[in-house]
Amino acid sequence: MRYHALVCGYDGTLSTDGRVGDSTVAALERLVRSGRRLIMVTGRDMDGLTSVFDRLDLFERIVAENGAVLYDPARQEATVLAEPPPAEFADRLRRAGARPLSVGEVAVATREPHGGTVLDTIRDLGLELQVIFNKGAVTVLPSGVNKATGLAAALDALGLSPHNTVGVGDAENDHALLSACECPVAVADAVPAIKERCDVVTDRPGGDGVTELIDRILDDDLADVDPGRRHLPLGTAEGGERVRLAPYGTRLMIAGPSNSGKSTTAAALLERVSKAGYQFCLIDPEGDYTDGIGGAIVLGDARRAPTEEEILQVLEKPAQSVVVSLLGVPLDDRPGFFEAFLPRLSAVRARQGHPHWLIVDEAHHMLPQGFGTESVELLGKVGGLLLVTVHPSLVSEPVLQALNAVVAVGEDPADVLTTFASAVGRDGVRSDLPGDLATGEFLLWRPAGEPVRARLIPPEGERQRHLRKYAAGELGEEDSFYFRGPDEALNLRAGNLTAFCHIADGVDDGTWEHHLRQGDYSRWLAENVKDEELAAEVAEIEQEAGKSGGAGREGGGSAAETRRRVRELIENRYTAPAEPGGGAGHLRGNATGRRSP
Repeated sequence: MRYHALVCGYDGTLSTDGRVGDSTVAALERLVRSGRRLIMVTGRDMDGLTSVFDRLDLFERIVAENGAVLYDPARQEATVLAEPPPAEFADRLRRAGARPLSVGEVAVATREPHGGTVLDTIRDLGLELQVIFNKGAVTVLPSGVNKATGLAAALDALGLSPHNTVGVGDAENDHALLSACECPVAVADAVPAIKERCDVVTDRPGGDGVTELIDRILDDDLADVDPGRRHLPLGTAEGGERVRLAPYGTRLMIAGPSNSGKSTTAAALLERVSKAGYQFCLIDPEGDYTDGIGGAIVLGDARRAPTEEEILQVLEKPAQSVVVSLLGVPLDDRPGFFEAFLPRLSAVRARQGHPHWLIVDEAHHMLPQGFGTESVELLGKVGGLLLVTVHPSLVSEPVLQALNAVVAVGEDPADVLTTFASAVGRDGVRSDLPGDLATGEFLLWRPAGEPVRARLIPPEGERQRHLRKYAAGELGEEDSFYFRGPDEALNLRAGNLTAFCHIADGVDDGTWEHHLRQGDYSRWLAENVKDEELAAEVAEIEQEAGKSGGAGREGGGSAAETRRRVRELIENRYTAPAEPGGGAGHLRGNATGRRSP
């Protein structure tokens, strides 16, 4: 279920001439029985609302006074969300003849033709207030308060996300409210400016339009409505057209060989998911996201596995995403950890509508052949699903069948597409696909259409994340570089680029030159630090040194000179303000090698 809450205005939306019809009340009751939540957002104050409507019990929260008051019908408690204007403001309006005049907990309201009087009084008193004009009504509120801010408070109280809401309104003061909802709807008699901004316009006016809308929600959860303006840009096709992904219903695999750009492509998509306000849960088996991404909280590390309760506690707040690091879980137990946790994660999503995206890195390890049938069904019910893998052929075939799109990067993208086509029962892919994709390119294929070649819109934060991770982070023993020397008399571990430069300065010339001649430094930088450009530059130094002779040489091929040049290349790419601790502490990323101790 995508939409867990219906947000309704009152006057002109639910009601006609201030009254809600019996058929509309019956529709509201049906919606509540379906497990969805009702929120009312109105310009009326609570006294005025209760005098005309006696079914407030159907609503879990009511936002009154255009966003200034939050009311809980079950507890009959009101919370004032803003400071009211000084009493002198309303007194002056009365003396100026503004009639009618309503003074609520916060809002002060009158009607035209007194709008000019209101503006003059605000100016004369030097107040920071805003005026909302709505079908002849003139409402005064503190600056920054509107129906959208009130809705945000209501959703926060209920643990719901605006991305799981349908909002319906009719008038000028509904603009901010409807913009905040995932699917904005206007009733048939709404003002034209509101209709233009909505994804749905009902055939019928007022409360009958709301009844019509509820029937559609109960019928298919508005499956035929695709809010294209919410789609997430991933790249630009050869013709200049943007390649976009739907934030709901996309079940995608990103696949390709090592160092082909999978992580960058995934990071670009996650960055857009996060910026759009969608919550994600990222399963990170190897600690590749220990710096977080998109402001997500990272749970777990190499010393301690996260608990299910910790993860679910973070996900209670829909604005907060989570990275679940499984470094502290034994390697063979990681798939079991995920499969055991998936039902609880799915239960939270079924109840609240979030997390909106589930991301599984190293999917060939986490979702291998034999992955449970019931778990596959749960994967198919998530809002958005992203799998990242270097070995798509090792991913459970039923899992592949649950996907509806694949992105191939790097060498031989046809191999990735063929694996996917075989799993979903499609004929072989086109023979004219490119043999290799350049860095930053990808091939997107949805089985219903043809593959699309595009250039990735790079993530804004990926470079900084990379710098932090490899310069000063800790990637673990398997990814560290080990200075051993020609006789393996040493075992000096460099867990990041900072440590690498520090240790390199201290090892003897024979040890330094041994690894230099074998190309160990460039290989490590490419495979473990994942910086192919830096690796290529270091490889040139290695090749030059190999041509210039053995130990004791001077000039550009000497141990001292090659040390200086390698260190300079690293510092030029990873330099940051100096940190305490000495050595190469001014580097801001970390680097490690693939050899084991």
